[in-house]
Amino acid sequence: MRKLLSLLIISCSTFSFAQDATQLKSQIRHTIDELRDFVLIPNDALEHADINRNLTWLTQKFNARGFNTSVLPTEGESIFFAALPIEDNKPTILFYMHFDGQSVDPNKWDQSNPYKVELKTLAGDEWKTLPFSDLDTDINYDWRLFGRSTSDDKGPIVMFLNAIDLLKKNNKTIPFNIKVILDSEEEKSSKPLPKAVKEYRELLEADFLVINDGPVHVSGKPTIVYGCRGITTLSLTTYGPVKPQHSGHYGNYAPNPGFQLAQVLATMKDVDGKVLIPGYYDGITLDENTLSILKSVPDNEGTIKNTLQIRTSEKVGSFYQESLQYPSLNIRGLGSGWIGKQARTIVPESATAEIDIRLVPETNGTRLKDLVKKHIVSQGFHITDSNPSKSERLAHDKLITITEGSVTDAFRTDLNNPHGQFLVEILKNTFEDDVVQIRIMGGTVPISPFINELKIPAFIVPMVNPDNNQHSPNENLKIGQIAYGIKTFYGILSSEE
Repeated sequence: MRKLLSLLIISCSTFSFAQDATQLKSQIRHTIDELRDFVLIPNDALEHADINRNLTWLTQKFNARGFNTSVLPTEGESIFFAALPIEDNKPTILFYMHFDGQSVDPNKWDQSNPYKVELKTLAGDEWKTLPFSDLDTDINYDWRLFGRSTSDDKGPIVMFLNAIDLLKKNNKTIPFNIKVILDSEEEKSSKPLPKAVKEYRELLEADFLVINDGPVHVSGKPTIVYGCRGITTLSLTTYGPVKPQHSGHYGNYAPNPGFQLAQVLATMKDVDGKVLIPGYYDGITLDENTLSILKSVPDNEGTIKNTLQIRTSEKVGSFYQESLQYPSLNIRGLGSGWIGKQARTIVPESATAEIDIRLVPETNGTRLKDLVKKHIVSQGFHITDSNPSKSERLAHDKLITITEGSVTDAFRTDLNNPHGQFLVEILKNTFEDDVVQIRIMGGTVPISPFINELKIPAFIVPMVNPDNNQHSPNENLKIGQIAYGIKTFYGILSSEE
């Protein structure tokens, strides 16, 4: 395998995307039409019927390209698998993408139907809708397609299919066996995936895994990511009186759960944002070589702060990429009583904080949750796993209910891995530009089951624009990124003999 990979790297060192602009734009036009058709099928991860209709579409489209396909049952929604005919003398790439999407609130979109793609151009500070017939005369790479999952993650799936079309038109021989796994519950944390990967292990066997999800670096340069953080969650609820009480009658008497919760949360971090819980950062060391790699990412701290509209960043790391190398402790939501126009003069009966913890490979999610719970006990709280009973309320001064979420592990592949070097060379020569190499990204992709079970290295090769509004209203895909994605897949799946 190493010998073949070395030959491929050498052969692609003079590689260029040899298609003329007319042929590429013709394929982009077809990609846009096919993506519109795909996005028109709702794909809410919470709706079983949506998932089934998408599976039918995928089966038809992959079969038409010569793939053998299977719909694989899991304990949740079925996942989609496709493979070109296997040849024993070829190495195998497994591609991972997902076809489910976040729920939509149509009232918050600037179009009546988030599943009906609209073509738009930026006119001043506003997006102007264009007729798709405008694409018949020219394709402007700055125009965008607006619709749910155009970027996350249906766009890359359709780019892949159209790259396959181009390879066939140009009679290119693919030097790999190609397998594709498409997740149906990525937006719901892919809970069935670990067991499914174990069950279908032989079907999924490959030499390395390529994940096509997420945006390229904000610089727009070709990007490869060697890992992503994992995630786990905690829900913390403190208690005051059993029912909300008049704040005039009981304001200096009944304990206020909001203050109790605020006090315990405040003990977890210092003013610079560093976690104070003993042992939280254990096992993490960054040597000079690693720091050099992190600093090579062309982030602009001033731009990041300007975008976030913050003056000062937290000090977990001395710069953005370094901050991602540590586990986070984040309050993702707070609630107690009523606020705004509904505010009431009461002592609330409870207060809740929703916590997420982003994990790195050196940290164990269950261990970090245990450290948080141990710290809470040290602050004088008695922990329950459900609403406390009357006897518990009367027996303890400070009560807190803690419920735990599942753990999705982090992963990180060595930057010197030869498969990664192959991908870097493909990107570098395809786009004639330096490749941004990111050691680990901040978000979470549920890839650890593949790594743990299949024992293969994994790489994220993102395709879409960084300002795509994924998960949010007005999600979009820049047409130039369709060209980028097709060229990237074409480069990976072809080599000069």
